Amino acid sequence: MSSTVHENVKNYYGSRLETSDDLQTNAACSMPSRTLPKSACEALKQVHPDVCKRYFGCGLVIPEKLEGCAVLDLGSGSGRDCYVFSKLVGERGQVIGLDMTDVMIVASQKYVQYHQEKFGYSKPNTVFVKGYMEKLSDAGIQNNSLDVVVSNCVICLCPDKRTVISEAYKVLKEGGELYYSDMYASKAVPDSFKEDPVLWGEGMAGALYWRDLITLMKDIGFSTPHLVAGSHIVVHNPELQRKTGDVKYASGTYRIFKIPQNSIKTKALVTYKGTVPDCAECFEFDASHYFKTNVPVEVGAEMAAILQNTRFSTDFNISMLETTGLNQSSTPQYCHLSPFLLADKLGSSVKQCSKTGH
Repeated sequence: MSSTVHENVKNYYGSRLETSDDLQTNAACSMPSRTLPKSACEALKQVHPDVCKRYFGCGLVIPEKLEGCAVLDLGSGSGRDCYVFSKLVGERGQVIGLDMTDVMIVASQKYVQYHQEKFGYSKPNTVFVKGYMEKLSDAGIQNNSLDVVVSNCVICLCPDKRTVISEAYKVLKEGGELYYSDMYASKAVPDSFKEDPVLWGEGMAGALYWRDLITLMKDIGFSTPHLVAGSHIVVHNPELQRKTGDVKYASGTYRIFKIPQNSIKTKALVTYKGTVPDCAECFEFDASHYFKTNVPVEVGAEMAAILQNTRFSTDFNISMLETTGLNQSSTPQYCHLSPFLLADKLGSSVKQCSKTGH
């Protein structure tokens, strides 16, 4: 699977970058457009400081209700997110961190026992394996074996995104979730960007035009992406500003589901029970869907199918609505899925970030 792009990225993250401060953008510390759940904050505080120091992610990739789940982190880097997941999935859960860089695998493996003892587990629930996102089976990851696949600002570093997303689809169980943050471009990135190793290493050459994400996911079989968070990415380096010109960048976090192909898709009246951990009064599913406890809400056909067929099925009372003429022929505009528009709306563009890596 090795290619020139892979080798450049390996070198960039394996030796050139020592800490998140070495990045040429604010991607590693973009302010999320919603707060972390309490349990995630507590878990993050318990992660070893040396692990956080080499964190290069660009957003928030901690979905709700992970107790007992099997989670795969694509491009796990220093292991920061994996160790947060290790705490959140509990001793019965499983976390796999996959990275193609030897330096990162060695660095992350050093702290497995530390976190096992920190969390009070009788045995480790986290492993790190070397491999490529484009060929998960070569890393020993089985099809239909995972509840959640996450990634934090790594898919933009990969030249073949269709294969990466297809592989994620294969390894997820039916009802499983792909929940990831990545760097997105305001328009299609010129081919000339892809010849620059620094632009590749910073994620700018490989950033997907955000509208192309929707088409890609639907083609592979996933649900429509649901935008969770978005913030503008600021390019600090004047030379990179000159190279990228009028192409703007944003961090976007999306959640996408592998809905069973035979699931019934019709509108429904759903009532949230208040049972998702950390979400007793309201479950903020994404930037457009807020479910208040014990308040019935009508949802569209695809959202109804997601709530029925995923790990959230027991958290809702769902009554299917007999409807006809759902206006399936109209072309959705998807403007509400733009990370740029969400960042503008929430004013999350130029907030000063900390230098702690989280």
